[in-house]
Amino acid sequence: MHSRNLLFALLLTLPIHAEDTTATNPGIAISSIETTIRPGDNFYLYTNGDWIKRTVLPPDRVSVGASDLLIDRSNERVASIIEEASKSNPAPGTDQRRIADLYHSYMDERAIEKNGTAQLKSHLAEIRSIHNQRDLAHALGLTLRADVDALNNTNFHTINLFGLWVAPGFNDSDHYTAYLMQGGVALPDRAYYLTESDHMKEVRAKYREHVTAMFRLGGFDQPQMRAIRVIALEHAIAEKHLSLAEDQDIHKANNAWTPADFESKAPGLDWKEFFRAAGLDHQASFIVWQPTAFTGEAALVSSTPIDTWKDYLAFHLMETYSRGISRSFADERFNFLGKVLIGMQQDRPREYRAIQIVNGWLGDAVGQIYAQRYFSPESKKQVEELVANLIAAFRQRLESITWMAPATKTEALAKLSTLRVSVGYPEKWRSYDGLEISSEDLFGNLWRSSLFEYRYQLSRIGQPVDRSEWTMEPQTVNAVNLPLHNALNFPAAFLEPPFFDSHAPAAANYGAIGGIIGHEISHTFDSEGAAFDSKGRVRNWWTPEDLAHFKASTSALAAQYDTYKPFPDLAINGRQTLGENIADVAGLAAAFDAYHASLKGETAPVVDHFSGDQQFFIAFAQGWGTKIRDNALRSQVLTDPHSPDMYRATTVRNIDGWYSAFDVKSTDKLYLTPDARVRIW
Repeated sequence: MHSRNLLFALLLTLPIHAEDTTATNPGIAISSIETTIRPGDNFYLYTNGDWIKRTVLPPDRVSVGASDLLIDRSNERVASIIEEASKSNPAPGTDQRRIADLYHSYMDERAIEKNGTAQLKSHLAEIRSIHNQRDLAHALGLTLRADVDALNNTNFHTINLFGLWVAPGFNDSDHYTAYLMQGGVALPDRAYYLTESDHMKEVRAKYREHVTAMFRLGGFDQPQMRAIRVIALEHAIAEKHLSLAEDQDIHKANNAWTPADFESKAPGLDWKEFFRAAGLDHQASFIVWQPTAFTGEAALVSSTPIDTWKDYLAFHLMETYSRGISRSFADERFNFLGKVLIGMQQDRPREYRAIQIVNGWLGDAVGQIYAQRYFSPESKKQVEELVANLIAAFRQRLESITWMAPATKTEALAKLSTLRVSVGYPEKWRSYDGLEISSEDLFGNLWRSSLFEYRYQLSRIGQPVDRSEWTMEPQTVNAVNLPLHNALNFPAAFLEPPFFDSHAPAAANYGAIGGIIGHEISHTFDSEGAAFDSKGRVRNWWTPEDLAHFKASTSALAAQYDTYKPFPDLAINGRQTLGENIADVAGLAAAFDAYHASLKGETAPVVDHFSGDQQFFIAFAQGWGTKIRDNALRSQVLTDPHSPDMYRATTVRNIDGWYSAFDVKSTDKLYLTPDARVRIW
């Protein structure tokens, strides 16, 4: 997404296993298997252990897995697109010119040093001109950006006081509506402010040093005092926030407020001035995702001294645009966000970061060229066939469910039948007409791009929904379910070896990419997706008995994941990760069925002494093989709705076929009795 912060950009990738050139089977990595470990004791280490032991994390990486092969390959291709755009001397105002100029503006450090600080000073002068509550409300409204995606947890806690998300309406899925989200903290989650563990106390101490350093770089007097009061304000904001687990209850998020409701339900902020500055003064209603947070944060606006808010705005400005100010600002931000929060030893190469900037703000301009050049019609057709097989397997599972009433089952099947699956690239591309990009003005480019995206999102409010729209670009290594569209997106860059290989045995493809496709299909019926009907509306289409059965099954899965502890002092939150865990279990089950259906009654070929079923489950678990730094893993546990990769691989313990494939015994550590295995769909 366009405004994902550094932490999430580094964490929210899908680590998959590096291709093993010594293996005779291109689909699974034989030499990565740790044969001294019983599959039933630790399937993750059995399938990945030898690779993990011999892998060393480079100093500029948070984690290493085969996703790096895909990401690096995508970046190399994007680099060639940028290079060609630069050499061809494209005409001003064209997307090729914007691509070349944005990349150059990031690489031109001399121009950044010359221009960035001057532009920062002009914006700081605007903040200094705040004198009263009306001025403050206006300034806060000007900071509002379309930088959140509630259902896909993109930059969920915006660094601005609130965040805007424009998406199909909960109650009117045919038109785009405005969602407002809690925000206002620079650390990744409320837990970073409120948890009293030794680790979090150390992080907060380093954060205070970081905020102090930013004020010092900005030329402020009393930088330590300013840092203390900014952090105290962020702590107070964090106390008002809902947790990530609480945020996932869609029915509690469906709160329609009129402008008058803000005045009565969240007093303390001059909402009329806020909305006027934000360009939302003509908006008749909003969906407020976290009402208690809005009430609490608005109260803080009036109860906190204006000078504290001015420091808060100044710090957040410097933090957000540090890369465009100067190298000293950018380095200080990395020293905290990169080194302290997620344990990186050094920053990624500047060329890599420049590519991320271009992908972030001109994603469709790059993606259109990428899709034409690197995703063949044959690959698209193969993946679409695999998707169709997964949907057919899921349909069969739904039809055979005995606990679901006919009325509920009819609704579920209707939802599956209308599911829109897009493979490779979108049907339509974004226009960047009107976006001014200068080759010598990185700060201005970032500022203008942010405003351009915001105004684009504003222009969509109230307009008919485009069901074919994408939220990812073709060069993105990821996949997504869009419950408000009842749709899935599978970008081209994700559909390559080692995840999808047209030359690999069916077992490996169904275990690797099939497990992910099944996962995304299953999101349609996870703890969030089950709240939406076939048209993307929030509607309860369940009988009370069926809903009770569903909640009992999902509660059992949450309890299972609650027992997983990557650190002695930190456990997985089964409620926070519930939707993703449901999708993992149901998606793997459907992929296994689809694989067996693809055999058409034939016996799968044995490869390197592994049966077809064994290859399927190994490919799935190796899909989550990764090596990750401890601080990054801690951040993931606290801020990510996905379970860490070792526990995603452990999904297999809920699938009956895994037990027979590896002769798992009741004495093995992962063994679950048949009645304890969670079966949701």
